[in-house]
Amino acid sequence: MVSCMMKMLKDTASFYGCFFYFLRGNPPNPCPYFRVLPSDSASEVLFKKHARIHLYNLAAAFFLYSHPHYRKGSYKEDIVDNFRNVAIPGTGIPLSIFVGNKIVALWFVLVVYPVISLVAAVHLTYGNTKASLERKVSLSEEYCIRLLAPDDWFSYWRLNCRVAGLHALLNDVPSGYDMENKWTFLKEGFERGVPVSPFLSTPGLVVKHRNEEGGMGIFFYKNATAGGDWILQERIENSDWVSGLLPPNAPLSTFRVITQSRASLDLKTTAQAGDVTALSCVFRAGRAGAATDHDSILFDVDVGSGEIKGGTTNAHWYRLGLMEVLRCPWRSTHDYTHHPDGNIPVTGKVIPDMKAMLKLVEDSHLKLCPDVPFVGWDVVLSKDHKLPVCLLEVNLSCNFFRGSFDKKVYLDFIDDAITKLHHIRLTKDTKKHH
Repeated sequence: MVSCMMKMLKDTASFYGCFFYFLRGNPPNPCPYFRVLPSDSASEVLFKKHARIHLYNLAAAFFLYSHPHYRKGSYKEDIVDNFRNVAIPGTGIPLSIFVGNKIVALWFVLVVYPVISLVAAVHLTYGNTKASLERKVSLSEEYCIRLLAPDDWFSYWRLNCRVAGLHALLNDVPSGYDMENKWTFLKEGFERGVPVSPFLSTPGLVVKHRNEEGGMGIFFYKNATAGGDWILQERIENSDWVSGLLPPNAPLSTFRVITQSRASLDLKTTAQAGDVTALSCVFRAGRAGAATDHDSILFDVDVGSGEIKGGTTNAHWYRLGLMEVLRCPWRSTHDYTHHPDGNIPVTGKVIPDMKAMLKLVEDSHLKLCPDVPFVGWDVVLSKDHKLPVCLLEVNLSCNFFRGSFDKKVYLDFIDDAITKLHHIRLTKDTKKHH
């Protein structure tokens, strides 16, 4: 127990030391913390890289805080909006409360975050849960992971968001970031030969209630093709293969594929085909009666074989209110093998022509936004034989949705990205002071 406590204290000291080192504006490479030793195993080398990346990016949030964001007036506005419906499981408190003020956010990182890491480690190590039984690590090891190199979906999401925020800011918002506008994405995709979801070209649409009279129950929508705010599209239906994995009244259910582009690291070079890599894929199996697949079971997919693996959910991160302290589960595991609405088998099924799906998103990243580090693609296998596969939209501050991926490929890319971005930051600071 004494050795366990000493290791935890040492890791906590490393957390504070490294965080403040980066908060002062020091570069990620070289770094006096988490240095690789000749005796380190491959997993230890990767862990140290992850820890350094995590703490650099955590400190970078405070650099970004008041700076413009590519889709908001500031990074602060973006995180407040994104956190308003997100709560650490078991608290019920929206995280937006803690990020609206820079001092409060810093207090949260320095005080609350280590406490949460400790509580989560105790819960996993000694809790009688399925996650506890599956992940057999010591208290000090789990605390070290939670504090220094967290591997939960939320931490990876925020890591991707901060990389995108830094990249856009320091590169003066490359044109690829325009793709997050749904209409720009559809228009540019159509013009560049990318199979985007079809849209109507009619200037407008009138929708009437069948029984309302006296000028009520009538709505006019001006199409984006005519300068309006609305994208008018026919409803897309799931392919027969996808429908076979879902209950009858499920929504359109997409595949979230994440790609990364090494062409974004040096915008002076011309993007090449090998610059873009597909990292992960998740089948979002929509729930019965849901309007969209935002309410879904998240089935991981092996990007090599296309085989669908176990399913899970992150819904417990979106449960707000004080009563959730008592009833919200703290964790979820990939233990779904069947769709719960109808007990429909999903795990073990193989996606038709997975290689073609991955090539489609890699080619699309290259065509539309090679100057953006990460893209989350919503891929549809549709019932329309004229367009059996299409892309709904893109997300540039993207979320893996609990999908698995090659951590070394991912972390090596981010390490290269933050090294390059920090160099740009220092160059701009030098020019500003001269």
